[in-house]
Amino acid sequence: MTTNTKTLVVIAGPTGSGKTDLGIAVAEYFKAPVISADSRQIFRGMPIGTAQPDAEQLARVKHYFVASHDITDLYTSGQYEKDALELLRVLFTEHDIVVAVGGSGLYIDALCGGLDAIPKGDPEIRRKLSDRLESDGLAPLLEELSKLDPEHYARVDKHNPQRVIRALEVCLQTGLPYSSFRSGNTKTRDFDIIKIGTLVEREKLYDRINLRVDKMIEAGLEAEARALYPHRELNSLQTVGYRELFDYFDGTVSKDDAIELIKRNSRRYAKRQMTWFGRDESITWLDPSHPEEVIKHINTSLKKLPV
Repeated sequence: MTTNTKTLVVIAGPTGSGKTDLGIAVAEYFKAPVISADSRQIFRGMPIGTAQPDAEQLARVKHYFVASHDITDLYTSGQYEKDALELLRVLFTEHDIVVAVGGSGLYIDALCGGLDAIPKGDPEIRRKLSDRLESDGLAPLLEELSKLDPEHYARVDKHNPQRVIRALEVCLQTGLPYSSFRSGNTKTRDFDIIKIGTLVEREKLYDRINLRVDKMIEAGLEAEARALYPHRELNSLQTVGYRELFDYFDGTVSKDDAIELIKRNSRRYAKRQMTWFGRDESITWLDPSHPEEVIKHINTSLKKLPV
């Protein structure tokens, strides 16, 4: 830890694990604002499918990076690092503690430790890869990435075309694996960081995910997806909950099958998130259903920080 007077409390974990409610409880206790670290909640027009905080929750605690960008914006984790750090500089002038809440591992890594300096992309290569994506789908691009950079292929989000194309673009532009540019070196921050992980037993988590999907359908997810359907090729919409309903609208699956696929793919996404966060030894895993214990842990951690 560095000798600072400001602290970022990070609440991370898989989808459906109770991060939002826990983050609000912690933020209310410390009278702190919340920064979302979710790569989909930043987009407008997607409140149900991305489980954005509702109006009552937003009224209780000031949130940032929620419905802050248009779905047409090409927003990267690198840009998030820049924007979030600039915001923190402002927020820390008024608050000693800021809470970051999210399940996007790359966003949290960017915020806490920074990202490596990846070479700037080549627009022509990117255009050709995007054309291939549109004409042939994602599978051939994934196959090529597996050959050019098996290390990055093993960890990339294989349902995110933007990240697959970005990695391929660097491989083709430089002749080197994308993974070779990832040093793993952590940048120092001028604030302390306390990381909390939302610990939920796997079967209970899966039950919660299934129930949440049912509630999303009841809340109008289908209508939300229909409004977004004309823009289905946008990267922001390559997201569990929308892809499956788009297939239903196309007539390739039934509505019931689409809902079951949303549940299945959400569970798989949660598993990938747990794998990602499981590598971070600085995370303390706590039960999100007991916010008082989480707050107690944070207060204990704050007392241990250098002064």
